[in-house]
Amino acid sequence: HDYGGPGLGLYRPAHLLPNRRHLPTEEEHFEVYKSVLEGIAPHPATIRTFDLGGDKFVSSMRLPEEVNPALGLRAIRLCLEHDEIFRVQLRALLRASVHGKLRIMFPLISGIEELKKTKEILEEIKAELARAAIPFDPDVEIGTMIEVPSAAVIADLLAEEVDFFSIGTNDLIQYALAIDRINEHVSYLYEPLHPAILRMLRMIVEAAHNRGIPVSICGEMAAEELYTLVLLGLGVDQLSMTPISIPRVKQIIRESTIEEAKRIAEACMTFSTAEEIERFVANEMATLFPEHFMRPPDRPLPTQTSKPENIVVEHP
Repeated sequence: HDYGGPGLGLYRPAHLLPNRRHLPTEEEHFEVYKSVLEGIAPHPATIRTFDLGGDKFVSSMRLPEEVNPALGLRAIRLCLEHDEIFRVQLRALLRASVHGKLRIMFPLISGIEELKKTKEILEEIKAELARAAIPFDPDVEIGTMIEVPSAAVIADLLAEEVDFFSIGTNDLIQYALAIDRINEHVSYLYEPLHPAILRMLRMIVEAAHNRGIPVSICGEMAAEELYTLVLLGLGVDQLSMTPISIPRVKQIIRESTIEEAKRIAEACMTFSTAEEIERFVANEMATLFPEHFMRPPDRPLPTQTSKPENIVVEHP
């Protein structure tokens, strides 16, 4: 609240794990979620289910050693394989849902089968709670993170199953460009404004809006004010970021118009490289906000290609 953010866009309960020998109990989960929801009320709080696996685990979990854990048994995959862990967390989340406006988000969904299985487990737990006369919000909203290319491609199918999308740009960019952003040898190829990424974002937003559900962006891209108007111009409904980033991003939004954002986003789609797009956006932002942005070195911008007929950038 101190930074002017209306709600909690993404709460990661990973802090329940460090230095533990055993997974948290249902009551431990419940008390944390209850506190979060009461603290942010009356605004909504989006809580992500565990992104376990990879480098996140507790010693009591006997997980297989993996050559590439980022592509292995983690997040929703691990939760579905070890659903006893998942059910404990979902029970606690549903019980806590009466203490505020909860939205549950599932990470690393890569296909419709995973999402449907996840929803089946959630419905089973709702039935268990109802039989036990334990109060919960039966209409709690559920969403999925779009952070792997397969989810982006079938976003239209996923949108039929959930109430909202959240695009996890950190992972989506890495998976789409096959880049490990912490690998110094290839980190220079981590390009948020790569044409493939922008086209993917547009595709996700259009799929969501066609089904009448909102889209938020989380990850470093959401907090970078250089990208703010591009994202709004693509039709993104919400930006989720660390509190300290909120004031400057809000200022950019307040001092601009949706028409300017759409114009910039549409123009970005006419370039063929990330470098061209980056320079174009930097020039535009320096023109609109000279006190915030420096104009890049004075080099002629590349010629834009003709605008594809199928580009439609809308914002509700």
